[in-house]
Parts: sequence; C-alpha cells; structure tokens
Amino acid sequence: MRPLILSVGLAVCPALATSQQPIPVTLSLADAIALARQHNPAYRVTLNDRTPAGWGVRNAWSSLLLPNLTVSGGVAYAGPGEQNFLTSSFSQGVSTWSSSYSFLLDWRLNGETLSQPGLTKAQRDAADADVVGAANFLVTAVTQQYLTILQARDNAELARQQLQHDEEFLKLAQARYDVGRTSLIDVRQAQVARGTAEVALLRARTAIQVEKLRLFQQIGVTAPVDVSTVQLTDTFPVQTPPWRLNELLTMAEEQNPALRALRERERAAGWSVKAAASGWGPSLSLQAGWSGFTQKLSNVEPTIAAAHASAAADSTTCEYANAAWFNTGSGQPPLNCSQYYFTPVMEQAIRDQNNRYPLNFTPQPFQARLTISLPLWTNFQQPLQVSQAKAQEQDLQESVRARGLQVQTDVSQAYLVLQTAFQAIGIQDTGRTAAREQLQLATERYRVGSGTFFELLDAQVAGLRAATDYVNAVYDYHKAVAALEAAVGQPLR
Repeated sequence: MRPLILSVGLAVCPALATSQQPIPVTLSLADAIALARQHNPAYRVTLNDRTPAGWGVRNAWSSLLLPNLTVSGGVAYAGPGEQNFLTSSFSQGVSTWSSSYSFLLDWRLNGETLSQPGLTKAQRDAADADVVGAANFLVTAVTQQYLTILQARDNAELARQQLQHDEEFLKLAQARYDVGRTSLIDVRQAQVARGTAEVALLRARTAIQVEKLRLFQQIGVTAPVDVSTVQLTDTFPVQTPPWRLNELLTMAEEQNPALRALRERERAAGWSVKAAASGWGPSLSLQAGWSGFTQKLSNVEPTIAAAHASAAADSTTCEYANAAWFNTGSGQPPLNCSQYYFTPVMEQAIRDQNNRYPLNFTPQPFQARLTISLPLWTNFQQPLQVSQAKAQEQDLQESVRARGLQVQTDVSQAYLVLQTAFQAIGIQDTGRTAAREQLQLATERYRVGSGTFFELLDAQVAGLRAATDYVNAVYDYHKAVAALEAAVGQPLR
C-alpha cells in the first residue's frame, strides 16, 4: 500500500485545490501525504514551474514547423492643412479618415530553431525531475513528522505510566509510614517524585500538540483549533532490513530525483552548445503579407466640385479644338468631347468610393520575400556565446559528478544508520526487560522492608530511561528507513 502512496505519477497528477479541505478526525499517513500534495506551498511552486516547461516544448516545435501569423488593423485621422517634406508641400482642404488591415506570415529557420526542440524537451524533463524530487522531499518530511508525533505520543504514554507508578509508590510509602515502618522522608520523597511525574506528563502531552501543529504546517493547511481531536491511525512494524547496500546504490544512481534533474540540465546545456555553435551557419527567412486600406473625406463636396470643374475645363478645350481646327475643311473627324463630361454616374462613383470607409477595403498586391543570411564577422560574438555555453555544460558535468558522490554518501550513511538503529532496538529491548525486573525486585524489597525508598527510585528512573530509550530506538529505526528512501529516491516498503 505504501509504495502506491509514496509514488509520483506526473501524468495523473490531480488538479490543485485552491481551498482547504476539512481535516479528517482520524488522519492516516496516506491522508496526510494526499493533503500535503494539494496544499504544501513549496510543492505547489514546483508544480507551477512544470507548466511553462511544457509550453516551451510546444513553442519550439511550432516555431520550427509553422510560421508566425500577425493580424493588424487600425484607423487614422488627418486634419486639414499643409504638410511640408523638404522642398515639397502638400495641402488638403478637408480632414480625412482612413482604415487599414494586414496579414503577415513570418517563418525563420536557423540553427537555433533546429536545436530548440531538444533543448526545451531536456528542460521539461528537468522540470519533471524537480517535481519528482519535490514530491519525494515532501513525502519524507510528512512521514518524518508523522513518526515524530507517534513518538511523542508513546513517550507521553510512558509519562502517564510513570505517574501511575509514582502514585502507587506514594500510597505504599504512606501505608508504611502509617504503620511506623518507614520515616516521613520516604513519603515526602514519593510526593516529590509524583509531582515531577505530573510535570513530565504535562510537557509530554504539550509536545504532542506542538508536533501536530508542525505536521499541519508541513501539510500546508491551518490546524484545527483543538488539535487533540485529530488522531493518527497508522502503525509501523519493525522488520529486519532486507536491502543490500550495492543494490541501494544502483537504485539511487538511476532514481534519485536531484541527480536525474541535474543530468537533464546537463543534456539541456549540451543543446545550448549546439544552438550557440549553429550561429555560424546560414539563416533562412520567409515573409508574406496581404493588406488593404480605405479612406473617407469628411466633406466630399469640394472633391466633387473640383472633379466637375476639371471635367468642364477639359470639355471646353475639346469643343474649342473642334471649332477651331476640325471645321476648317481639314477632313479630320471632330473629337468626341462627351468623354470629358462630368456625369451623375461619375459623381455617384466618387460618393460610393468615399462611403467605402471603414470596412470595404481596397486590397493591395500580395507581397512575399525570401532572405538568406550568413554571418561573416560578428566581433567574436559567436565564439563568446559558444564559450559561455560550453562553460555552463562543463559546470553542470561537475555538478552531476558532485551530486553523484553526495548521493552515494547519503545512501551509505542512511544504510549504516538504519543497521545501527535496528541493532539498537534489540539491545534496548533487552535493557528494558532487565529494568522492569529490577523495578519489580526493588518494589518487593521495599514492600517487605528489606530495601530503601532510594533504591526504589533509582530502579524507577532506570526503568523509565530504558523504556524511553526503547521507544526512541524504534522510531529512530522508522525515521532511518524514511531517510534511506529519500536518499534512494523511491519507496522501499
């Protein structure tokens, strides 16, 4: 069950909840981990970084295979007046409104665009490894804190048992004092021991609540007002560690998330070197565009009047030529002056053209351009970029090597600590059994009057210390297993 709980599936990662879910009354480790994956701020930050990396891959492939498409449109206004360009002047008597549109296709192919898919894919894989690493760290932190609460709970139970024993000892000392078989010193000493046990129990119960608060902080949710209402349900058996160090080192070499993330970044750096080196190669650019415009005069009457006047002048000139030259017996046919007349159809055409604004565009000719460029001298810019990319790649290679050594050390250390913790459980169990027998003997000796109360207190302190050491040894073992899983990078149970 735990391997399923601790595993990370990026493809089936649930949607993050933006509101806090109610905390269950009984909280298992699986519930705690599930809540932490939904609410832990640091883990959610890592998940947020995964989305841009995915879009980076899409952008790289799209830029390689598809052109950029830009659509634009706009309107413009020009008031009446005179515009001067060097020695030329242009004037207009009325204001104008104009509108235009354009569709532009732009596609570029060079070494950088060819290397971008491999680069962005490596960056996405590194982001995936970061998510796995963040999940591994989160699971380890929640598991460790969960175990800490259970450890505090067991220590509180020992404190409760100690208080119960001290109360029994106080009754025993009081009974012996009442029959004159001991002094008042034993009674007072028993009262002091009981008071000390009461304080220890109070602190132990407070420690449980404090550790629960830290667990909720680790999960990323607000703790209930009364944290004592939330009870932890999981138990963890102690088993002989079945793992071998060489197998664990091999698994960590392949599965450790931090090491895998660095390797992916090293691969991305290799693609960066290729992209920088491709700057010496040619670059291909293809552009194509369509456009159109329309224009409207705020007052079209002056334009019609000017066209009418120009047509009248042309027709007058034509009629004069017919009268002066073609009626003198030259034998030439007269000119057709009707072609210069300004007709109502022409006037309506001008008005219709003016009314085309703003959406009835006049299309412009299609334009396309293909450009091939080759850098010849860039003031050492290309060698600089290649050198920087190679330096980054070499730095990452050293980081991978350093991380590999660190992983080997972490796994070996966690393995040794686990073996020590498991052996310590057996030793502490033997000591706990001996301390119990010592306490029983001291109690009987004091009960029959052959032992002193100080001997009884010494046996009681030794028994409490042995019981506490056994509990701590058990949870040191469980925490060592969690630390080993974190070092390896995957669940082991």
